[in-house]
Amino acid sequence: MSGSTLSTSGLDVRRKRILFRCWHRGMKEMDLLLGRFADARLSSLSEGELDTLEDLMEIGDQELFSWMSGRKPVPKDMETEIYRDILSFHETKTTR
Repeated sequence: MSGSTLSTSGLDVRRKRILFRCWHRGMKEMDLLLGRFADARLSSLSEGELDTLEDLMEIGDQELFSWMSGRKPVPKDMETEIYRDILSFHETKTTR
């Protein structure tokens, strides 16, 4: 079981692959950060946003988690709208 709540029926192959990768990172914290975001937003992302998300997923878990947790500064070229959307998504979830 991946933890995902998003049904893959109706998703194109690319989105299915991204969803799987978001939920199978290797570090549970990153599974939850990326997987929950993907469950909520993957269906509505544009092709360009999917490109950016895939670029972000190429970053190693430790490095990406250190950025998302504020332990290390985010390189300017990686501080994309998708990156900010992921952070905002989780900030909204934790403040409710």
